[in-house]
Amino acid sequence: MSRKKIVTILIIIIVIIGIIGFIIWKNLNKSNKQNDNTIKIVTSFYPMYILAENITDGATNIELENMADVNVGCLHDYTLTTEDMKKLENADIFISNGLGMENFIDKAISANQAMKIIDSSTNIQDLILHEDETNAHIWTSIEKYIEQVKNVSEGLKESNPENAEIYEENANNYIEKLEQLREKYLNELKNLQGKKAICLNEAFEYMGQELGLEMTTVKTDHEESTMSAEMLKSIIDTAKEENIEMIIVDKNDNRANAETIEQETGARIYELNSGLSGSMEKDEYVKAIEENLQLLK
Repeated sequence: MSRKKIVTILIIIIVIIGIIGFIIWKNLNKSNKQNDNTIKIVTSFYPMYILAENITDGATNIELENMADVNVGCLHDYTLTTEDMKKLENADIFISNGLGMENFIDKAISANQAMKIIDSSTNIQDLILHEDETNAHIWTSIEKYIEQVKNVSEGLKESNPENAEIYEENANNYIEKLEQLREKYLNELKNLQGKKAICLNEAFEYMGQELGLEMTTVKTDHEESTMSAEMLKSIIDTAKEENIEMIIVDKNDNRANAETIEQETGARIYELNSGLSGSMEKDEYVKAIEENLQLLK
């Protein structure tokens, strides 16, 4: 037998062994998944992780994981990574903010059609619209965040009845804490009702709605602080004409435009916490709201 034929035969054998090995590995993974009773819950981004962490605390046979990196911020124009796809392929439940925040949702579903989707925005009212786009940052309103907690709790109870009682108890306890926080928030900031503010981060529109602020909101690329000179002049003119005293930004935003407006108008900058990043501790949302309360007081 020629050397060339021997090499060809060896290559064929290696390929066959590789295919057989892959089939065995795939079947083992499938078998392990079937024998594993763990329910894998994946949240889309940080605010949803903190919410789910409070509801699932102490639940048995569940694995909670966040998809997007904590420092990603909002998911506008977010592109799924290979690591994200791996998480979604193995997920039993996916918790989303909804309202278009997760514009990759169709791709996520295609990765795992058996995955249950829980949309935390279901039936939430009084949404803020900009032309044909809905502001999806509903968690900055404590009232709407409470509705998100209820929606996720109900979805988890339906999808994982084994832990239904734990989800119910945790959700009720969390909601009680949030309602007390909201009452304190509204009472201590009632002097802000009717006050005018320039908002350079649309995430805070729902907070402003809840507090009764009259907000002039400007949508910008927060990290790059992109804004035309014409737009900046228009904002400054509006602030002067209407005697606006507040400029609201996220504490992680670029301050350049806010500082220009401050210098030209004398309005004060308030660097608030939108709850888009932080530690993975379950009290982080409450801490963010309390932080904003102290700043706004």
